[in-house]
Amino acid sequence: MTSWVALLRGINVGKAKRIAMADLRDLVEAAGFADARTLLNSGNVVFKGPRAQAPRVAARLEKAIEDRVGFHSDVVVLDAATLATIVAEQTLSQADNPSRLLVAFVQDATRLQALSALTSRSWEPEAIAVGSRAAYIWMPDSIVDSVLMDAVWRTLGAGVTTRNWATVQKLHAMMRD
Repeated sequence: MTSWVALLRGINVGKAKRIAMADLRDLVEAAGFADARTLLNSGNVVFKGPRAQAPRVAARLEKAIEDRVGFHSDVVVLDAATLATIVAEQTLSQADNPSRLLVAFVQDATRLQALSALTSRSWEPEAIAVGSRAAYIWMPDSIVDSVLMDAVWRTLGAGVTTRNWATVQKLHAMMRD
């Protein structure tokens, strides 16, 4: 059995796309996975399942969400080794507040290459680093008013989801348990 984490995009942030975490756990298990555990109310679920290609697991969960709750949510799925790599590759040493450091996840890591133009310019006091599986965006003053974050969203487009560094570390710990 492989440990997986699924990161749902855009749920429970307004009145639309609402799903209770108990329902999400049930949905994941009904889709054929086991030991589903959620973190926070923002669509983070750790579970176990057979070894497979992560995009296939993501597609299976996207379909289960549509079938069960009637809306689409992009889902990024990572195995434990991939999440460990993402944690290890965070190099923004100035990022001293985990709530102001966002990690941008995409299912297809080749999409991160599009961010190379953003890494070649200064965003001070903000900063960006791109690893092999995720991008790291440091916004010490404001996430909401971040020009850099806007540029990342425009560059990556649909299918990107973000989590703050504290959440990423908690998910990493859950996957090691």
